[in-house]
Amino acid sequence: MNYYKDNLEEYTDIKERYELMTERISMIPEEHAVPDVYQGYFSFVAQFIMLLDKVLKLTADGQIEKLSEEELEALNEELYVDITHENYVNSYCNPDYAVEKLAGENPSEQGIAQILSFLYYEIRGLIACAFEGRIVDITLFAELFMEIYSMFTFGVSEIELRNIIYSFEHDYAEYFMTCRIREQLDPVLSFATDIIMNSDLQDLSYLYRYGEYIGKNEKETAAFLNTMTEAEIENMASTYTEGFRLGFAAAGIDLSKKKTVNIRYVIGQERMVRAAIRQFQRMGLEPVCHRYAGNRINRRLMQKTGYQATALNQQMEYDHRMDEALFFDKKLMERKLEILEQAYKAYAYEASVYAGPACIEIFGEKPFDPVNKKYSPVLSKKQQELAVAYAAESAKIVNKYIRKDQYSFTIIAYPVPEIGENYQEIFREIVKINTLDNDLYRRIQQSLIDELDQAESIHVLGKGSNQTDILVNMHVLAHPEKETNFENCVADVNIPVGEVFTSPKLTGTEGVLNVSEVYLHDLKYINLKLTFHDGMITDYSCDNFTEAEAGRNYIRENLLMGRETLPIGEFAIGTNTTAYVMANRYDIVYQLPILIVEKMGPHFAVGDTCYSWSEDTILHNPDGKEIVAKDNECSLLRDTDPSKAYFNCHTDITIPYDEIGGIYSVHPDGMRIPIIENGRFVLPGTEKLNEPFAES
Repeated sequence: MNYYKDNLEEYTDIKERYELMTERISMIPEEHAVPDVYQGYFSFVAQFIMLLDKVLKLTADGQIEKLSEEELEALNEELYVDITHENYVNSYCNPDYAVEKLAGENPSEQGIAQILSFLYYEIRGLIACAFEGRIVDITLFAELFMEIYSMFTFGVSEIELRNIIYSFEHDYAEYFMTCRIREQLDPVLSFATDIIMNSDLQDLSYLYRYGEYIGKNEKETAAFLNTMTEAEIENMASTYTEGFRLGFAAAGIDLSKKKTVNIRYVIGQERMVRAAIRQFQRMGLEPVCHRYAGNRINRRLMQKTGYQATALNQQMEYDHRMDEALFFDKKLMERKLEILEQAYKAYAYEASVYAGPACIEIFGEKPFDPVNKKYSPVLSKKQQELAVAYAAESAKIVNKYIRKDQYSFTIIAYPVPEIGENYQEIFREIVKINTLDNDLYRRIQQSLIDELDQAESIHVLGKGSNQTDILVNMHVLAHPEKETNFENCVADVNIPVGEVFTSPKLTGTEGVLNVSEVYLHDLKYINLKLTFHDGMITDYSCDNFTEAEAGRNYIRENLLMGRETLPIGEFAIGTNTTAYVMANRYDIVYQLPILIVEKMGPHFAVGDTCYSWSEDTILHNPDGKEIVAKDNECSLLRDTDPSKAYFNCHTDITIPYDEIGGIYSVHPDGMRIPIIENGRFVLPGTEKLNEPFAES
């Protein structure tokens, strides 16, 4: 099908434009119209565009479905070969290589080389468009490529090149952003759904129809799921879909008013996803399966929201995480906000019946330790401020049409084969962990909450080399007989079971949070240390780099999202010792996703509270008490100064049990009741949580 056939009214001549461009681009490798230093670049990228043309034609006439698995694998390799780890060092996508090859030591040419690297990276994002039949996207970028090539035949300055890129991003922002909003909301765009529901999943050639890189993880995951019984698949899917339903029930939201659910998954999981789609359909929900955003106008840093394959080259994605530094300014920010409002207004009905995301995450990939490249674009301080402002304003627009207090979500995670030779064994262990006894944990966690609700503050201390020493201030309960500070969290929206959490007071929350090693948003932090005063980060460091300032920049860009500070949005105590012992048995603690890790010890979230944009929704624990600690001093500004109320991020940082010296409930009279000491639960009523440790 034509993926955007309903959006093409203003592109009636698109086929003519496309054919004109591809015919012209096909000639470039035989020409020598640009300076010799640039000829290799333009020839290479032109050949890549012609490869996209080949794919587009194969999909247009249905021939791609007739290719054998071996032919599809060869095509997949051809599309991705130059950015594999061993080849990336000599790829034009590598900004340092591009500068070395195209500019050398000439400062006046280095900015040009950066832009050309960005251009090729964006053009690589068109692989998905070729498989989906999105001829408009390919044509627009082909025209941009030809415009830039033509300029080089006469000579071009960096300023002229930047102006071309800026005009392109500004002029076509409406098309790219509107398409992105639609694909997030409209089940009619069923490219991925059709693959899931209509393919013979026993024939793994279906994997190549996505256009994503298909490697060991995708093929072996699909093959392993094919060995499972239908009952096993149905049970896995039911854990996931039922968690989604329970999220609505817990929040008192009427699910019957919703019509769509966004299913986010990793390629290879289709057998489980197919079962989940059928279960969601029985709830009255149609699937929306959209790919992650492929171009920079719709992306933020390294975030990839939507279905995807496991990352082929995280260093490449890290190198290009701030490519908008080449063109982002206030005028473009304002235009993007205007377009966002218009797009959501156009799809207001679809937004109103959107139930939320149901996410299947993965873990077990080789840990990524990024290298800072000299010529990777970096946002200026002014651009970082604009990016923060855009995130805040765009979140308000989204919440206007998709009210957070009117939708829910669920998240579950499974390992990928890259985790090692015990993959299948670990996978089955995770299935067990995802289905632990909710009622048992609910009772144990209620014992924790009954004590914590008596606390004026919670004191958390590390042990050994862990320097954590932080006092977390609690809200005062006006009516403790019917109110609680902590939510009793079992396995509904956040699978697996296992935490009690609250939004602490900022004023009076003081001290140091330290963790020896942690992965946040797929990035590794070594000896991460955050210092808090009145709940706000005042200092931060890590040991990732030899220079301290490089570590600070790393934290500021990727954890603080370009800000100088963030508040504590959550304090929690994870209770899933079963998951912790399993992770240590297989030595995969630092490969697990935060979804599981946050249940494996006390954790703190920096950024928004867990209740951002839905603070006024009344929630009760199973014991009937109302959860009242949903605000802090920042979120309380939402009615008077929303720009200071929300930060549009929430990052959990967990301290493993073995790094915990103690957690103490500090009463108003100074009494200190131990919850955990030396990594073990000591509060009466929680002793059963220590049983997995004895079995390790």
